[in-house]
Order: sequence, then structure tokens, then C-alpha cells
Amino acid sequence: MNAPDESAARMRIVALGGGHGLYATLTAMRYLSSDVTAVVTVADDGGSSGRLRAELGVIPPGDLRMALSALMSAPAALAARSSEPGRLNRDGHQLWANTFQHRFGGRGALAGHPIGNLLLAGLTEMTGNPVAALDELIDVFDIDGRVLPMSTGPLEIEADVSGLESDPRISRCIRGQVAVATTPGKVRRVRLLPTEPPACDEALEAIRTADLVVLGPGSWFSSVIPHVLVPEQLNALGETAARKMLFVNLAPEPGETTGFSVERHLHVLHAHADVLRVDDIVVDAASVPAGRERDHLVRAAALFGAQLHVGDLAVPGRHVHDPEKVATLVNQLCEGELSRYAVRAQESQ
Repeated sequence: MNAPDESAARMRIVALGGGHGLYATLTAMRYLSSDVTAVVTVADDGGSSGRLRAELGVIPPGDLRMALSALMSAPAALAARSSEPGRLNRDGHQLWANTFQHRFGGRGALAGHPIGNLLLAGLTEMTGNPVAALDELIDVFDIDGRVLPMSTGPLEIEADVSGLESDPRISRCIRGQVAVATTPGKVRRVRLLPTEPPACDEALEAIRTADLVVLGPGSWFSSVIPHVLVPEQLNALGETAARKMLFVNLAPEPGETTGFSVERHLHVLHAHADVLRVDDIVVDAASVPAGRERDHLVRAAALFGAQLHVGDLAVPGRHVHDPEKVATLVNQLCEGELSRYAVRAQESQ
């Protein structure tokens, strides 16, 4: 796809998720609009994020850093801005995107920390506010869009997991995102701690005023479902007039969703938030063969009041979404609404 046209560039898009799944979604959405807001999970307790969280008491910065990098380095974003006077050029943005992601080597205290994590943690300490820190980085590095935390405080994930005891009927409670993501058992249900975490006001406002809200793909129990476990955010998803799309993973993830069908992904999400309603559920054609399985999936989509859309979304030979294919499908689904954004853009000028 080419850079966003004038009408699509005014579409207000909010993408919910975390980690690599959100990175791919943001890259796709930047083909469609310059007004993209990422709302990011903040429960990571492993690696650099876990160390900074434990040592400094800040929200884990890793997924926030990846979202910033995605908005900075998205191909359409770079192409659109490279000719604008006074803006960082394409090479400059890519250099800084790569710098954000660069991890220190060696064996000392800095080993394994990405530069972007340290910048974000330091700014959060200085401002006393993670949203202010993120906005400062958006401004300094001349990034279109915005990155916001799902909650203003660090959260923990707690899960009921079966298959860890000799009796498969017995569930054990485990805590921590890393533990949930890597468990050899079967995750049944997850919770956030605290149980009713404070939402980010700026994220709520972005959801309520969006034209399009996208949830998923990503680690289902630790990056996708947490977004419907923040009561105020779930309410905002119910109140918004935005079109809402749910992207289901291309394949089950070892640990969290081993053996899950696409249909089961939907049933598990519905079990955690049966009031959630979305307009479109999007799956890759190769993950759901035509026939009875796809018929079952249509009924599962109806639990959310949604229509099922099936398309070629994967990078050939890999279980990852192709951002350009995703953008093309979303553009097709929203095509009839683009005139509305163009009218609003003219009225605002």
C-alpha cells in the first residue's frame, strides 16, 4: 500500500494490545492513518522491563517502547513524512527506531536493557507521570500518533492453570506474566491485580472518540484479554461509536494457548467479558479451513454481535501477520466510511 491518502489520514484509530502483536498492528494501521493511538498492557515482569519495574517502581516500559518504535518506523509513516520540511527524514527516524530497540551487551548492570526502556524509565521518574514521559518522547522524536498505558500503575496477571497436578481436574493459581506465558499447564482464566485497576484517562478518551478500535492479535491471555479486565476501559469500549475489530492469532502460542483452535480463542475471550461487542472478527484463511469449522466460527463471532471476515493475512511461511495485508483488508472493510472522515477533515480546516 502507499502512504495514507488525505481522507484516511484523518481516521482516528486506537490499537489495543502488547508486544509483537501490537507492533504488527501499529505498522498496519500506519498505512491507513497518521492518527494512531496505541493502548498498551503494563503487566510484564520479565527481562529488562521486570528489572526496571522491581528496581524503580515504574510501569514496565518494554511494550510501550516497542509501540513507540512501531509508530516511528512504520513504512507508510516514513514515506509520508520524508518530504516534509522541518521533520526528521526517513533515515533519521529509522535510526532512532533501531536505537530504541538496541539492547546493551556485556555482563554488567546495563546488560540486556534496551535504550528505549532506560529513556522511558528515566523520563517517568523525572516527570512522575508515565503519560507525560511518553508524550515527551513523541514530541522529541517527532512521532505521529500517541502511545498510552492501559493503566497508570504496574499490574500483575494471575491465572488459574490446570495440568500442573497429578489430578488434571485440579487448578493451581500462578502469578506473573512470564509464568503465565510459559506455563506447561493449561490456562483456564486470568485476572489482573489489583482486581479493578485504574484506567488511563487519556486512553479512555481516545477509545471514546475513535473511528476505529482494533484489538489483537497477540499473546491471548497476557496481551489481549487484559484489555477487557480494566472495568473503565471495558465500559469505554461499550460506549464508543467506533467500529471495533478483533484480530485472532494465526496459530496457538506454546504455553498460553497450546492446542487452541481459533474458535476457542473467541470462547475464552467471551468468558472473560461477555458484554464485549465488536463489529468485525478477522481471521486468516489458512487457520480456519472452509467447512464445518468455519461455520462454528461464525456462531462464535455472533457471541460478540460480530461478522466474520476471512482473508489472506499471513507472511508466507510464517505464523505472523503481514501488516500490508492487514491494512488492505481493514481499508476494504472501512471503505464505505472514508467519505465521512474526509468531510470531517474539511470542516476542521
